[in-house]
Amino acid sequence: MELEMPVKPSDREEEYYARQEFEEKKKREEEKQIKLEIAEKQRLKELHFMRCPKCGMKLIEINYKNIEVDKCSGCSGIWLDAGEMEAVAKLNQGVLNKWFDTFKK
Repeated sequence: MELEMPVKPSDREEEYYARQEFEEKKKREEEKQIKLEIAEKQRLKELHFMRCPKCGMKLIEINYKNIEVDKCSGCSGIWLDAGEMEAVAKLNQGVLNKWFDTFKK
């Protein structure tokens, strides 16, 4: 009975497997980083949701003329979401003046 000697991989094979291992680990790290970024984004959203960007106090949502306005309970700042500024700009001058009077301090 002959004993077979284990075949040592060639230098090229070792390089290939080393590259494969590196690429797999790199991919896992990238996926891990993406998951961390998503989790951090969600954490920040929960932390800052409906909070004034200026003073951090709670925002109170008010519907006026079918426009959702977020008014700060602390500094009385007015915040508009995407598209709401365009809706305000379309109001006629009389309604616009009443709109601004409504949200004065």
